[in-house]
Amino acid sequence: MDSQLIVMLALSVGLILADMYIISGIRGISKKWKITRSASFTVAYWIFSFFLLTGLYCAIFFKLTIGVKGAILMIFFIVWIAKVLFLPFIVVDDVRRYFLYRARKNNKPEPEFPASQPAPDAIPRSAFLMKAGLVAGALPLASLTFGIISGAYDYQIQRRTLYLPNLPKKFDGIKLGQLSDIHSGSFYNKKAVLGGVEMLMREKADFIFFTGDLVNNKSDEMREYQDIFSKVKAPLGVYSSLGNHDYGDYHIWPSPEAKKKNLDDLKATHKNMGWDLILNSNRRLKVDGEEIGILGVENWGSMSRFPKYGRVDLALENTDDLPVKLLLSHDPSHWRAQVLNYKQVDMMFSGHTHGMQFGVKTANFQWSPIQYVYKEWSGFYREGNQQLYVNTGYGFLGYPGRVGILPEITIFTLKASADPALKSKLS
Repeated sequence: MDSQLIVMLALSVGLILADMYIISGIRGISKKWKITRSASFTVAYWIFSFFLLTGLYCAIFFKLTIGVKGAILMIFFIVWIAKVLFLPFIVVDDVRRYFLYRARKNNKPEPEFPASQPAPDAIPRSAFLMKAGLVAGALPLASLTFGIISGAYDYQIQRRTLYLPNLPKKFDGIKLGQLSDIHSGSFYNKKAVLGGVEMLMREKADFIFFTGDLVNNKSDEMREYQDIFSKVKAPLGVYSSLGNHDYGDYHIWPSPEAKKKNLDDLKATHKNMGWDLILNSNRRLKVDGEEIGILGVENWGSMSRFPKYGRVDLALENTDDLPVKLLLSHDPSHWRAQVLNYKQVDMMFSGHTHGMQFGVKTANFQWSPIQYVYKEWSGFYREGNQQLYVNTGYGFLGYPGRVGILPEITIFTLKASADPALKSKLS
């Protein structure tokens, strides 16, 4: 039997046992809450838990769209975080009941208001614990609300050092900025969006990458925001690529011609903003007579339903003389599926995952349900001499907020040397 399936079956047994324990606690919340003691409540609880567990199996073992997988995983983890927060209160109440049982069995005296009986007009201890547990369990849902209010536009500057041993000395120390996944059709606060752009511009990056998904579906979503993103400028240029949402594949068009016009209009938007859109081709970036290559491919995603338009072979044409090649490719799954086969590519820049807009991210630790879908989903990755960076996105899609995984503006400082961390590992 497949090891992953064995793990899932073991997990399922554990979740079912936990659910049995949790529902017993919920049913003991209060005698006044008759609904929690009813058969219909119990049936509804188990039906919901069954569909939640079935959804998890579907997300892991079936080829669903990334949006559906992401939604299933997000709901599953939020619900189970709520249950885990509720569990300790049930345990405490059961421990309390056990010691009461032992005291009574040994005929030990109880205090004036024994632990089994509340003081007059007081909330029964079991009911208090269970209600406190429900409050704790509601925290994940409250965090989603807070994520809409606070997280959606809480732009974070991520400062990274990019080590490239073959980088020409003239490029040593210059700054590269990256934006990804703007999704302008989701925005509802122009002032906040402008604030993020101004944060980027204060960093004075020498050149800037945008790695796809300018819109959700339609080019006219940029109508209200083109003037804002036109402010994204850099002395050595702004280079961009397309993401899966930019092609209009998820919208129903009246005709193929309408869809093509939408894509043409989107490409024109990049041009109007002064961004150099690179589609299966390359550019030479020159500083004081020395050059590196900037490669851009159209979207290529290994997951189902994602367009596979990217051509790395075309992007590499006539670049053999360039000592360093930086690739813009929206979907990080492209790196492992294809790009690693092209040893000439030193570094790939991606976005796409959004970090699922939900998770935990600190200087030394990161977690999100999206990691069960994408092996590379946030930050730096390395395979041999090739590197990947995944930006968790500037905008948002679906859920209009972010919890834990905040919108990102990345600033790289290029260094013409090997990564010191790798040297220390080898020594």
